[in-house]
Amino acid sequence: MKTIKTKVAIIGAGPSGLLLGQLLSKQGISNIIVERVTGEYVLGRIRAGILEQGFVDLVREAGVADRMDAEGEVHEGFEIAVDGVSTRIDMKKLTGGDAVVCYGQVDITEDLMAARSSAGLETYYEADGVELKNVKSESPSVSFVHNGEKIELECDYIAGCDGFHGVSRQTIPAELRTEHERVYPFGWLGLLSETPPVSEELIYSKTKRGFALASMRSETRSRYYLQVPLTDKIEDWSDDAFWSELKKRLPVKAAANLVTGPSIEKSIAPLRSFICEPMQYGNMFLVGDAAHIVPPTGAKGLNLAASDVATLYKIMTRVYKEGDKSCIDQYSEIALRRVWHGERFSWWMTNMMHNFGDMSSHELEGETFERFMESELSYFTSSENGKRVIAEQYVGLPYEELAP
Repeated sequence: MKTIKTKVAIIGAGPSGLLLGQLLSKQGISNIIVERVTGEYVLGRIRAGILEQGFVDLVREAGVADRMDAEGEVHEGFEIAVDGVSTRIDMKKLTGGDAVVCYGQVDITEDLMAARSSAGLETYYEADGVELKNVKSESPSVSFVHNGEKIELECDYIAGCDGFHGVSRQTIPAELRTEHERVYPFGWLGLLSETPPVSEELIYSKTKRGFALASMRSETRSRYYLQVPLTDKIEDWSDDAFWSELKKRLPVKAAANLVTGPSIEKSIAPLRSFICEPMQYGNMFLVGDAAHIVPPTGAKGLNLAASDVATLYKIMTRVYKEGDKSCIDQYSEIALRRVWHGERFSWWMTNMMHNFGDMSSHELEGETFERFMESELSYFTSSENGKRVIAEQYVGLPYEELAP
């Protein structure tokens, strides 16, 4: 068996694990990433691309922002359409200057992978049998098999960035963790195409036929979504059927501008709200999807992972630069405060923008619930203060600093 030592073991080579590793390395804090799948598989995950300013700043601090700054598109607003009537949420005006950047998660991941490789930092892809050991002790470790060789990775701390199905959260004993979950009675059918976006800004559209989102990855690549029943399958939706339905759910002007083309990728994603408490167990910290999942309506998934990274990065920097370990226990409390805000916003946006009808057994989620949400959406899009509430949360709440 081969034994390796590092300061921080990072489980998962998605954007949160890679970003954390890059930030730590900039501070001279050694780290090794362990990932169960291939790098190509990681890059094959098609995800969101709306980045809050806090995330953008972290990428710049990590020294991996050149392509993002050159190709990312700053969005100062977005559109909410209800039965074809549109309202623009002017984020920049309503928040005093804040905006978001449209830059694909796949692109961010590519940039971070390239930076890690260029810096010669260690990453073990296709690691089998990953197991976290002694996480409550001062000497935790991660064991795994790589290319047939058993490896023991000795470390001071473990960052569990391995997603909802990873091993990190399961390392916390079931009796010590509380998991909150809401599964929504519909999914998002997403289509990626090499076509120019229908609009310069995102369009969130609610209609009697269901929800639709017009998004983009670049000036030549578009990403569109349709609310569909959970019983639908990809094979039920040809490209022509998708484009036809999308046109019916977009405002008339946008539908007239829609450029269609062959899909590059199509998938159906179920929607859920999920939070695990606590996000820390001994010297193991949960980051991103390992601890929380949000429906994509509020564009918060990747951004909440980034705020977890920011908090853990501050803690590790203080530990190794100042020798102060007293800050370690702040992680879960600080991270969860922002997570709950992001989860609530995503839940709220999902409730307002989607059609529930009689798809839920909850006593409110029939016609009465629909009417409540129609009223909610009407108020928040017709009131300046209401639009400000949406804008402030969409651009992202500030990151919380560590206590002294």
